Amino acid sequence: MWATIRASWSLFLGMIFLMVSHGLLATLLTLRAGELGFSESVIGLMQSAYPVGSLLGCLIAPKLIMRVGHIRIFAAFASIASAAALIHLVTDDPWSWSAMRLLAGFCFSGLYIVAESWLNGSANNKTRASLLSVYFVIQSVGLMAGQFLLNLSSPGGIFLFIVASILISFSLVPMLISTSATPPYEAPGRISFIELFHLSPMALSGSFLNGIAQTSLYVVLALYGHAIGLSTGEIGSLVGVMIFGGVVFQFPLAKLSDRIDRRLVMVGAPGLAIPMCFFLASMENPADNQFLLYAMTALLGGLTLPIYSICMAHMHDQLKPGQVVAASGTLFLIMATGMILGPTLGGVAIAQFGPHGFFYLLAATSALTVTTALFRFWSGQSRMYSYKTAVALTANLSPEVTNLYEEAAAQENN
Repeated sequence: MWATIRASWSLFLGMIFLMVSHGLLATLLTLRAGELGFSESVIGLMQSAYPVGSLLGCLIAPKLIMRVGHIRIFAAFASIASAAALIHLVTDDPWSWSAMRLLAGFCFSGLYIVAESWLNGSANNKTRASLLSVYFVIQSVGLMAGQFLLNLSSPGGIFLFIVASILISFSLVPMLISTSATPPYEAPGRISFIELFHLSPMALSGSFLNGIAQTSLYVVLALYGHAIGLSTGEIGSLVGVMIFGGVVFQFPLAKLSDRIDRRLVMVGAPGLAIPMCFFLASMENPADNQFLLYAMTALLGGLTLPIYSICMAHMHDQLKPGQVVAASGTLFLIMATGMILGPTLGGVAIAQFGPHGFFYLLAATSALTVTTALFRFWSGQSRMYSYKTAVALTANLSPEVTNLYEEAAAQENN
């Protein structure tokens, strides 16, 4: 495995730069938009443009890669994303910002596809799962690091936008100087929505709801922090500990879902998140009790972010050989559809009900997940015994990463 990691150093280094920039820019734009006077609803709509662009990128970027190759597409997307970060400095209206977020989502999605298909081409069945774990850790650490860069300057200045642009540009360098040969590329197939619903309705509905919850946490949590009076650095720390909680809980919850019925985990984790949401919503002066706020937010992230991985593993339990990669790609697109709604619903919730409305939204999505999981547990088929191993995944991926599943590759090659 270490030989494969060393051979992929340029890809991993480039991804670190990209993820730090992505984590910084997502929170920075929410804070800067608030200073410009955008309402909470408008900020949510503006940030929803990113997952729309990401969804388009998942559909269009594979065709571009097959036409011109990995490195040229990576360079083109990184250059456009770098420019989009700076354009926010010369415009101050929601329409242009939404257009730049859509463009950024499209480009970052394409960059993920290039990185993940390249990594898949460098892997074999013995190293796929390990490489996926390394890739997951790099993405998560990069997102957390981006939050703490908010301490360097005020969102109202130009410094942080320049840093975000520079980091995206730096991601180009390792890829362009690498001597590794680019692997051949073949876009994965898709399974229709109807087919996937018949295969695993729990995975489909759970992923859609988790998409709403994940983008709410990644984007609207900063809006909540601003609404309760946290400083820029404190907001970055709040989002950072939420991501850290998701990383810490990913592997224990995945292992637990390998031992018991996965639907019970999808009842328990969101079920525990519901009282936490109401507790956070009921806190008086949360800015004055930051330790408790950070601790509860970390736990909330830990109980929410891993659900997508468990949904995917549950779906894999139901699949026949030859269906894994195509179904996983479709499931990602379904989660991305839910991600489009998260920032908009979160912004509206804060605008209508105040800062605590954000946690009411998360409680509602958790309650729907619990209700769906209980219904499927009582009315669906019993747990299959030839189940797959749950692997940690995040929303900041593309359908290409499903090729890195060790079990998927083994089944597809049989």
